[in-house]
Amino acid sequence: MRQASQSEARKKDTREKIQLGGLIAKAGLRYEKRALLLGLLIDGASRIRTDEAERARLMVIGMKAFADDPG
Repeated sequence: MRQASQSEARKKDTREKIQLGGLIAKAGLRYEKRALLLGLLIDGASRIRTDEAERARLMVIGMKAFADDPG
């Protein structure tokens, strides 16, 4: 039983990582250096924690990108 739940947890984790990688590609950042991507994410995380207007602005951009997605 424990082995089955660990296997499911690994599958869920793998699926989540694939989806996150897809977001990087969708944003047009596929070929950027990993250090740059991490810097963008760290900076963005800091800004959305302290600025609700920035969080809302970025949310609108992301929602539009998903709405424009034909797939």
